[in-house]
Amino acid sequence: MQPDLVGLEISKGELKRLTGFDTEDLYRPSIMADKEKRIGFFINEALVALALTPVIVGFIYAFIILPTLGSSNKLGVILVLIVPIAVFLGRSLWRKFTSPQALTTLLDEVDKYHTIIQAIDINDQLASSGNTQSSIDDREQVISALQLIREDLVRALKSERILRDNKKLLANNQELLVNNLANLQTLEVSSQAGEYGQLLNQSLQIALDVQAELRKLQKV
Repeated sequence: MQPDLVGLEISKGELKRLTGFDTEDLYRPSIMADKEKRIGFFINEALVALALTPVIVGFIYAFIILPTLGSSNKLGVILVLIVPIAVFLGRSLWRKFTSPQALTTLLDEVDKYHTIIQAIDINDQLASSGNTQSSIDDREQVISALQLIREDLVRALKSERILRDNKKLLANNQELLVNNLANLQTLEVSSQAGEYGQLLNQSLQIALDVQAELRKLQKV
């Protein structure tokens, strides 16, 4: 990956710092809608449930069943079967009802943003192998657009966290609501029908979506 693309990525560590969440612990409808991601999510949750089962079963058996009902292999087996299912369902419901909707929406925009970066990286690799033709100027325009979008995404994530942590409007933080949409709209690509033209259009759509989410946050 070219150095200018690496600098554009928003790492998991930075996302955690900006949001206060490990983003993989959030319930996100977009992940549930993607078959591959959904399967991965369920597998991970099943492994966590299985890992917690011995601890929970041991605690219930030792401190509840033995003192009240005495030794019972049957109840032990029932616990081993029920506990992982209960943990799986409990964690899923807890995530669903505690994951901030505004944050999950913004994280979806971050995913779209990273998809564009990946597309540019693939195009760079093809160009270096001589399999495609690309305009250096067009690429630079898209990179400029992505730099502005990155700023907006970071700003939006900060705004969401301020509201979530303080339960207040952004009365004293209006600078966080300023976005780069106007600057993005001044960018022009020489061939809108080309690969980079399409990527710029996708970038502008992300900017519009982020701007809309910022407005929603302002009205909370």
